[in-house]
Amino acid sequence: MLNRSPLWKTLLVVIIVAFGALYALPNLYGEDPAVQLSGLRGVEADAATLDNVKSQLSEQNIDFANITLEDGQLLVRFSDPDNQLKARDLLDNTMGEQFSVALNLTPATPDWLAAVGGVPMKLGLDLSGGVSFTMEVNMNEAVVKAQEGMLSDFRSDLRGEKIRYRSVKKVDDAIEIVFRNAEDLDQAESFLKKRYRDYLFTDNTDTLTLTSKMSELKLKEIREYALQQNITIIRNRVNELGVAEPLVQRQGQKNIVIELPGVQDTAKAKEILNATATIEFRMVDNENDLATALNGRVPASSQLLYERDGTPVLLKKRIMLTGDHIVDAGSSFDEYSRPQVNITLDSPGGSKFSNATKNAIGQPMATVFIEYKPTDRKDSEGNTIFDKHEEVISVATIQARLGKSFRITGAGSQAEAHSLALLLRAGALIAPIQIVEERTVGPSLGAENVKAGFQAIMGGFALVFIFMLIYYRAFGVVANLALMANLILIVGVMSMIPGATLTLPGMAGIVLTVGMAVDANVLIFERIREELREGKSVQQAIHQGYDAAYSTILDANITTLIAAIILFSIGVGPIKGFAVTLSIGIVTSMFTAVVGTRSIVNAIWGGKRLDKLPI
Repeated sequence: MLNRSPLWKTLLVVIIVAFGALYALPNLYGEDPAVQLSGLRGVEADAATLDNVKSQLSEQNIDFANITLEDGQLLVRFSDPDNQLKARDLLDNTMGEQFSVALNLTPATPDWLAAVGGVPMKLGLDLSGGVSFTMEVNMNEAVVKAQEGMLSDFRSDLRGEKIRYRSVKKVDDAIEIVFRNAEDLDQAESFLKKRYRDYLFTDNTDTLTLTSKMSELKLKEIREYALQQNITIIRNRVNELGVAEPLVQRQGQKNIVIELPGVQDTAKAKEILNATATIEFRMVDNENDLATALNGRVPASSQLLYERDGTPVLLKKRIMLTGDHIVDAGSSFDEYSRPQVNITLDSPGGSKFSNATKNAIGQPMATVFIEYKPTDRKDSEGNTIFDKHEEVISVATIQARLGKSFRITGAGSQAEAHSLALLLRAGALIAPIQIVEERTVGPSLGAENVKAGFQAIMGGFALVFIFMLIYYRAFGVVANLALMANLILIVGVMSMIPGATLTLPGMAGIVLTVGMAVDANVLIFERIREELREGKSVQQAIHQGYDAAYSTILDANITTLIAAIILFSIGVGPIKGFAVTLSIGIVTSMFTAVVGTRSIVNAIWGGKRLDKLPI
């Protein structure tokens, strides 16, 4: 019999809509204003910290909803922003030296809903408020860092080829190698030119000097690599540290734009983004006297550094390995219950480290922690000058030839080992960065945008709803039910997709989807009317109306979906937000307008002897 849907198909439609409604439900609960306490330099919040915070808030009569302790962080929820701001000021004054005190908006989703994975949609910066940074990559430091790496590589390569030289040093923007005789100079020039084709080499036979400079192509490659790697590393770092769905994208030749929706306080964000740290492995210099170095006579090939407790260590300048080769790092305890960091290197790093340690068994090696901190000084091009702070975190004797996996100790506490592992896993910035522009979008402005967007969606929905009721009567009610289901499914899918973020242009995409969903129903209903006018029976008109309109609806939606995919692929920021909701809306509208309405129509009018339809 025509127009009789099997039970399983009807149940499937109901289950899909119910599933979408379940995951759309968290969006009704909103967010709580909150204050988050995160430890600085290895400090972790514990039960004593929780009790301390409770007592401080109670003494100052600051009401709070609840306090939770998780992963060494405290989260204090409030019922209103006034108490949130009072608590932030109080805790910042009393605990700001040990903890980063940041404002946050935390989902108020019930526990039972969160247990099944229900989370609200992530809102973009324009809807939720948050902070936006424009950061400039210090390209000069990237080039200098590459040159320092080449110094070490030149020395290693010449030693490997058994070519004798007097010195390898950096002079301005070039690397200068001095040889003992003309034969070594010729041999080195021939070898290095073949190995480093992106470098320009010039020789001076009078002074037995070979000078190397980077070509313009190589300089461009270094700058491009620094920018792209910093973008990747910043994105990984923010994700690792729990800032929800950041937008990190390139702007021009040396700038990076970072948007952090939902973050109200810039202090923690700056701490995360400005952390420009890495580690280096160097051999301890036992050939020269430490006391002589402490008196100011440090050998040219060595450097005097200090451990965290102030113990001096004389190190060789030659870098065995840098943090650029680290692909994974985690914290644990060694056999003596001391905190340690387990490190895994990439293949080139493992090979390089293996070669560097094969002849150093039984000798002490130091792990050097390096941070770049911005100063108030500027260079000739107006870039911020960064001070390099170096600190020895461990000195250990190499017991065996090291490879892709090894461990370092001396991190202090387990919390500090965890922080170091986190930073190394997220990646060390290729070049220092500085914030050149900072913009904060307040929650009130975001709320106004949400209200305006919601009014636009509801306004469009209401007009379409009224039109369909008047023009298509009972069938208009069916179309409106499908329209509501479509809206629920869009919100549910947006909530389920981890990377999906709703922005103001995304709301425009939803409004457009409302019109497209109704358009599909209009095509179907008009086709049914045509079939009825030609004298077909009611059941034949319904059946042929849906079948004939299906191909037209499919073609129109596929072409629109292709356009949305192209927008998402080549667009940035707002364009992507629009493309995401449009793509999801096209798929859900196809389901609700064709499959959904047909199930309802078949359930009400299908398989019955009818003389006319309320259409």
